[in-house]
Amino acid sequence: MAALGLSGCSPEPVPPAPTATISSVAAPPGQAQLPAPEALTDVLARLADVSVPAEQKVTLVQYATPDEAAGLDRFAHALADNRLPPLDIRASDLAWAPGQPGDVVATISIMSAAPDSKPFVYPMQFTPAGSGWQLTRATADQLLDIGQDTSAPPPPR
Repeated sequence: MAALGLSGCSPEPVPPAPTATISSVAAPPGQAQLPAPEALTDVLARLADVSVPAEQKVTLVQYATPDEAAGLDRFAHALADNRLPPLDIRASDLAWAPGQPGDVVATISIMSAAPDSKPFVYPMQFTPAGSGWQLTRATADQLLDIGQDTSAPPPPR
């Protein structure tokens, strides 16, 4: 998202912090509060980062397998090939996912540094994984083509 500022003698304005709105859905047992927005945006930032090895991206998506690592890595390389990074990723409107105890939904806004780019805004769901978070498989399937690369010819028989 772009921020507008006025020039003058005052110090440079501080960009607004990501916001979180708490829903009326009760917190699941054992989980007192919603995660910080950065906990969710970090998942997406690591998926989009070409410097993160493909095998490490598997842990960022619920139920992903090592066979899908190359597909997850294609996402980051497609972004880089189109000169979209660096990305500004923000999470807002965090709430507990109805019907999915422990999961969190958030409105995610992704903005490219590319000139004339418009933000991509989409509701995404995350699930707890150890001490961190993962993009749910359902959300990943909506957004990412993580299946096997179909551009390669089939193996000889």
